[in-house]
Amino acid sequence: MRIIDISNDVLSAEVYEGDPVPELISLASLKNGDRYNLNAVNMGLHNGTHMDAPLHFIDGADGIDKVKPDAFIGPCTVLEVSPGIITGSVVEEYFPRRAERILLKSGGRAFIHRSAADAMAYFGYKLVGTDGLDVEPPQSESYETHKALLGQNIAVLEGLDLSDVANGEYFLIAPPLKIESAEASPVRAMLITDYVFWSGKPEA
Repeated sequence: MRIIDISNDVLSAEVYEGDPVPELISLASLKNGDRYNLNAVNMGLHNGTHMDAPLHFIDGADGIDKVKPDAFIGPCTVLEVSPGIITGSVVEEYFPRRAERILLKSGGRAFIHRSAADAMAYFGYKLVGTDGLDVEPPQSESYETHKALLGQNIAVLEGLDLSDVANGEYFLIAPPLKIESAEASPVRAMLITDYVFWSGKPEA
């Protein structure tokens, strides 16, 4: 079994235009004669590797604290895709139909069309992730992809580091922080390879 960290560092990750630049703030320091080190972080909830909740684009919808754990914990498929906009026909022809969670590897250059979001919902996906800053196609002003995914209870995981991950099947663990009524949260996303989980009762 191997554990692969697929998270980007919060402080050094590329920042989406308009989001705050994260900052580590020292509140106490052993070097300065304090009794301990103590820091605070000033950041946006979409800095680094993070998960979007339906509330991000749908007023009155569930926040990140209400996203069901089975969305971000379980078997998943990593799929390398070509740069460009992924349409519904591409999903129907090339994407796995039984994968509840899929992570798209493209070097941050692939985006999801509204029709692809609908196809993913039809397939029963619970989560879609990307190594880009955004699943939304560039210059989109209506955010139809986010609304389609989140409105059909598909969690959105953005800002992944899939540079050292090959196509294949893995076990995903990517829990967000439990922040009441927040529209998103940073996550520490990990993949487990060659996983075998024990279940059942021990023999007498």
